[in-house]
Amino acid sequence: MRPTAALQENPLSIGEVLGLLKPDFPDVTISKIRFLEAEGLVTPQRTPSGYRKFAPGDVQRLRYILGLQRDQYLPLRVIKDHLDAIDRGLTPQTGSEPPRPLVSVDSLIRPEDFTAAKPVRMTAAEVCEAAGIDAGVLADVEGYGLVGNREGYYSGDDFAVLRVVGALLAFGIEPRHLRGFKTAADREIGLVEQVITPIAKSRAADGAQRAAETAREIAALSVALHTALVRSGVHDIVR
Repeated sequence: MRPTAALQENPLSIGEVLGLLKPDFPDVTISKIRFLEAEGLVTPQRTPSGYRKFAPGDVQRLRYILGLQRDQYLPLRVIKDHLDAIDRGLTPQTGSEPPRPLVSVDSLIRPEDFTAAKPVRMTAAEVCEAAGIDAGVLADVEGYGLVGNREGYYSGDDFAVLRVVGALLAFGIEPRHLRGFKTAADREIGLVEQVITPIAKSRAADGAQRAAETAREIAALSVALHTALVRSGVHDIVR
């Protein structure tokens, strides 16, 4: 909730901020806003003449502070902890729950995403047209083992791979650059197989079902881990 350079484009005076806050917080005064600034809860910019200039982010921050005071009767010390958590990209601590990242990892991918769909059989011409690639790209992708020709047909999973490959081509990333993805995927599949094989071979009546469910759960977690690692690395190179 800290103001950024982009939010400084339309700075507001303290009087204008008061006018925005009054409808929702009738008791707020200029003295109150100045007090919150003195306590370090909001830090408006200053002009060379010393006048306060509030960014939209500052107004949002003030609304958050005043709302906690009005609705939850929280003391400033606790509100400061909330703001510190938000500034660090965390959700504020509520009750016994510790602060946690605002980014949800639960939504990255779900075990249900690995449920087998109705089989799809596409010809080479059909899959190329649907994925927006030509026969030469298909041959390269197949040559590097990223898709498999099954008796002259391609599956829905093959189509998903080819569609992504087609999108990456626009960035100069060619099929030959993607062999590492196949290697990594095979290793992850090997881990899944290592875990579920004993379950599938057990004499339990529901062994096959439990093996399938476990495979989907591990697959979802492995993809979530891969996504988190790539996202972390991307954040490092674009900072």
